[in-house]
Formats: sequence, C-alpha cells, structure tokens
Amino acid sequence: MSEPIIIIGVDHGYAAMKTAHFSFHTGLVAHEHEPYTLNNVLEYGGKYYVVGSGRQPLQKDKTQTEDYYLLTLAAIAKELAYRNAGTAADIHLAAGLPLTSFGRDKKAFRDYLCRGGKPVSFRYEGQDYVITISKVSLYPQGYAAALTQGSLLDEPSVIVADIGGWTVDLMRLDNRIPNAATCRSLELGMIRCLDEISEQIRRGLGLSMTAAQIESVLRGDASHVNEDAKKIIYQEAERYTKRLLSAIAESGLDVRAMPAVFLGGGATLLKHHASAADGLCRPIILDDVCLNAKGYERLTERMSQKHEQ
Repeated sequence: MSEPIIIIGVDHGYAAMKTAHFSFHTGLVAHEHEPYTLNNVLEYGGKYYVVGSGRQPLQKDKTQTEDYYLLTLAAIAKELAYRNAGTAADIHLAAGLPLTSFGRDKKAFRDYLCRGGKPVSFRYEGQDYVITISKVSLYPQGYAAALTQGSLLDEPSVIVADIGGWTVDLMRLDNRIPNAATCRSLELGMIRCLDEISEQIRRGLGLSMTAAQIESVLRGDASHVNEDAKKIIYQEAERYTKRLLSAIAESGLDVRAMPAVFLGGGATLLKHHASAADGLCRPIILDDVCLNAKGYERLTERMSQKHEQ
C-alpha cells in the first residue's frame, strides 16, 4: 500500500524560509566534514550544510543555484518531524511566486523543486529521510494569505501588500480576483530598512548592531539595547513606513480609498509605526510570517478535495 501524500506549504523568501509552523533564515554554509553539532545541519550529496545562519546573497532567480532546493529539503524535514509524519514521505509541495513573474517563472520553478518526481535521500539533524516531491502547486504570493481573511473577501476592492525581505509585492483584488494590471514588485523590502537602520546607528553612535538585534527592537521585545540606538531604530522605522506608503500610492494603489492587507516579515513594522495620521482607509495587518505557507496548504487541500469529488 502506497504512503499517503502529505501537503506541505513552503514560502521561499529572500530573507527567510517559512512553512506552516517554522520560519528560519535562508543562510546556508557548506562544510566538507561533519560540524561539531547536528542542530540545523543538512547532509546531502556528501556535503554538510548548516541551515539558517544569516541570509542568502540576493538571488533574483532562485533556480540558479542549489541553495533554495537544499533549504526546501530542510523545510520539509522540519514539517515532517513536527507532524510526526515519519521519514519516508510522498510530498505535494505548495509554494508561491510573485504575480509579476508568475507566468514566466512557474515552469522552471516547478521543475527545480520537483526533480522529475524521483526519490531523494538526505539527512537532517542526524535523521535519515527519503522523500519524493511528486507534485508542485504554485500560487501568487500574498493572494493565498489574503484568502484566509474571510471578511475581506466581501469588499469590492482590496489592496494586498506582501512585505518580504527584498521586495514588496503589490496587487489589487477586485471581487476576490487579482487584477494583473495592478501588480507591482518594489525593491523596498525589510532588508533595505534594516541596512539603513544599521548604517545610521553606525554613523550616529559608532555601534555595529546585528540585524537580529534591530528586528528584536522593531518587534518590541528587546530590553538590553542602547536607548539612543532604540531612538534611531524607531525614527528610521517611521521614515521607512512613510516611504513605503508613498511608494504604494505612486504605484497607483490608494490605501486611503480602499482596505489594505499588509503581510509578510515587514507587517509588524506597519503595526507599530503606521498611525492614524497616515490616513489609511482600513489597514489589516497580518503579522503571522507563516501565513503565505498556510495559505498555500489550504488552497492545495481545497483543490485536492475537489478532484476527489
């Protein structure tokens, strides 16, 4: 009897990989020999890879190296372990692409992830896995997450802004359907914000703060950080927020005229730094960074159920 197919959603971000239950940085460091610890270590093709330390150099084409495939294997292993689903599995992978490049990139990305539907053997954190990615379903980034918000779907028009690591992907939904003519991808993601904050702190205080420290302050959960540095972080975060809202308006999407859904890694920033003075019509801020991956899974489950009926 064949193994049941397991649907796993993966959001392949520039700064972080997300599944329904995990988020980890896209850093990937190769080692010829086994590292001192097996925590977050992937063994594949005779090499060892430490996963989640730092972030990837910017790759606009994620199929140009093996990095995102290796990160996908780690993401699948994490989800299988979390679900107690065993170490031999047939996977239906649910993932996403920006709507601006969806038609152009979907075949190459599907082939990149699927590898002909052949079994793949690897080890993660000392555990052997044999998986087969037998099917890959792809969806527009942001759209799947927005569909989890039932009350919004009754609105005639809704703006969706997915604030990722490198890009902010924009679209407008008209009667629940993405309007392709409104889709934009702005190179104004959180990495740009963090780099600018880091530079201003270095100039003003002579301190070299890590991205993790800055992100912690932005989330409001850092106490052991220089108070002057905190002030700079808050000031720059407000400037970035205003710049982002201005860029959205310049793209032809009026956040003062219709509801706007903000999601992705930068949504928390909007939660703390967008004020009533910004004139937003009805901001819905979804700060669950795993929401895209959860949305991919839900859409795939619905499609699978329809095919079974």
